[in-house]
Order: sequence, then C-alpha cells, then structure tokens
Amino acid sequence: MLPSPLVLSLPLLPSPASGVPSEQQVKETEKQGCRGDLRDEKNHEKYSPRQGEDEPASRCFRCCDPGTPVYQAVPVPQINITILKGEKGDRGDRGLQGKYGKTGSAGARGHTGPKGQKGSMGAPGDRCKNHYAAFSVGRKKPLHSNDYYQTVIFDTEFVNLYGHFNMFTGKFYCYVPGIYFFSLNVHTWNQKETYLHIMKNGEEVVILFAQVSDRSIMQSQSLMLELRDQDEVWVRLFKGERENAIFSDEFDTYITFSGYLVKHALEP
Repeated sequence: MLPSPLVLSLPLLPSPASGVPSEQQVKETEKQGCRGDLRDEKNHEKYSPRQGEDEPASRCFRCCDPGTPVYQAVPVPQINITILKGEKGDRGDRGLQGKYGKTGSAGARGHTGPKGQKGSMGAPGDRCKNHYAAFSVGRKKPLHSNDYYQTVIFDTEFVNLYGHFNMFTGKFYCYVPGIYFFSLNVHTWNQKETYLHIMKNGEEVVILFAQVSDRSIMQSQSLMLELRDQDEVWVRLFKGERENAIFSDEFDTYITFSGYLVKHALEP
C-alpha cells in the first residue's frame, strides 16, 4: 500500500485580541513551512540510494516519485485435480436396447476390382469311393419251365469285377457289403407266359411277369437291395404249372442281368 503524499498544515496563531492572525504571525508561519520542506528534501536525499546501490527492501514510495517499481501479480495456486479423483465405481446395469433406425438406401455398385493372382494347388482330396463291385451278364439260349424251379444260368459275361458273379452257379455273391442296384431284362415268348423271380438268399424278392400274348415283347424289372457279406442274389424261373418260357437265340442276346454297388456300408 503506497503512503499518502505529505500535506503541510500551517498553524494559525490567533490574535490575542480578535482571533485573526496578524501579518507578522503569517510571515513566521510561512518561514516555518519552508524550513519543513527543506528538512523533508534533505531527509529524502539522505535516505535515497546512491547510484549502484540497491534500494532498501522496506522503503516506501510516493506516487509522484520517479521510478516507482511496478509490483507483479501474485500467481494463483493451482490444485492438482488428479489427487482428488476417487476410486472407480461398479459397472452399472445394461440399459434397454434402443429402437432400430430406418434402413438406408443401397449404395451404388462399386467398380470391378482387378483380377487376383492364381492360387496354389490344394492338397488332393479323399477318394469319394474306395470299394467297388459290379457285374453284367447275358444268356443266348431260350429256357422253358419244367416241373421244378430252375436257376437261370448265363453264358455271356460283359462285366464281372473281381469275379463276384459265379458263371457256373448263376449267382452273385456279396463280398462288399452295402447298397446294390439290380436290373433284369428278358424277351417273352409269344403264346407263352413269362414268370421269373429275383431271389435273395432263397427268398423271392420281386417278380417279372408277362401274360400270354400273340406278340413277344421285352420285359424288365429293377430294384435296390441292401446286402451283407456272403449274401446271394440270382434269377429263378418258375416251375412248369403253365407254359412258361423266355426267348433268346444264338445270334443276339435277349436276356441280361446286371448289378453294381451304390454305397459301401462303412461310408457315411
């Protein structure tokens, strides 16, 4: 805080008679004021710092004195907020899901990118089928029924993979269990009945039948069977209660019997 400027007060000596100072009293008072000013100036010079000396720290200044120092503002202390941060609270419950926004419009189709480089060759895959069985046989001779059942014996071998079809017995023997497809084709004899069965292990499975007719025709039958190891499949002609026959000749093959493995029993 700066000291107030010095104010000189001139005491007035009252006149003993009227209370108004006389001319002589006024002159004495002015002399005393001048002496006071001189004393103040001497005191001011006496306590003023010389050139090259530092000013005393406790010195007071007047506003009218030249070179009055400018006091800098005291900085406000800053508080570190991080030391006031509390511990992390528990996670709150999940809020309700908001409404779905409107579906935006589809953007324009982009440009076709450059063709990529050719990839490396992959590892070879597993074989889709590891087991095989197939046969296809034919007969060039006609056959007429007798008083007993007859196994149709075939004399022409088209395909007999691994010899699973026995040409001597006329039977197919299963060595690869699984699902098989079989097909029988015969030529009927005019004015005679045609009556045969496809057999499995001594049981009649399906029949191939054609009634008596003035014209001979080609007749067929097919089916799928699930076979186990050592099962037998063959064709049997019905016994001769009626005129029953199948036609063929030595020049062409009119009777065929075929079968092949569709799915192995161990395949998924």
